[in-house]
Amino acid sequence: MIKPLFFSSLLASLAIASCSTILNNLPGVYTLDIQQGNIIDQSMVDQLRPNMNKRQVLYIMGSPMLVDVFHPERWDYLYSLQPGGEPRLQKRVSLFFNEDSIIAVQGDFKPSTVPIIKASEEKTVDVPKRNIDKTLWETITGLLGLDNVDNASETDRTEKKPSANEPQF
Repeated sequence: MIKPLFFSSLLASLAIASCSTILNNLPGVYTLDIQQGNIIDQSMVDQLRPNMNKRQVLYIMGSPMLVDVFHPERWDYLYSLQPGGEPRLQKRVSLFFNEDSIIAVQGDFKPSTVPIIKASEEKTVDVPKRNIDKTLWETITGLLGLDNVDNASETDRTEKKPSANEPQF
């Protein structure tokens, strides 16, 4: 009784383990897109020019994924993408420097020889001028009913006409 149960459970576990391709591709099961490394595209590599310094390259490409201790003048950029359980796509670019300037690019992308003219994505927006009739203080005093007192005394001072007895300068 124990032997048939043991053999049937062993056979069932082997059958399930051998069907990993079926289990990995079940319909309705979500699989993640896995991205690793520096995102590299052709437009980034096209911006690289000979004799650019390391700081300019850092601005365009970002920090390198690998910096070899024995070859500090070589920067390696790696990018790996595995979309939803499909085969992994890997891209690589190596940049070589002489002192502080770039001298060579090697890998899956090659820089273009034509200068890149990048269209500006900036937009100009015309904002209408604000028409502020009253300041915040005038608005608050107007709500409290104190604006008539201040305005009346202010108009008395500004519109006060000199009398005939006062000297005029």
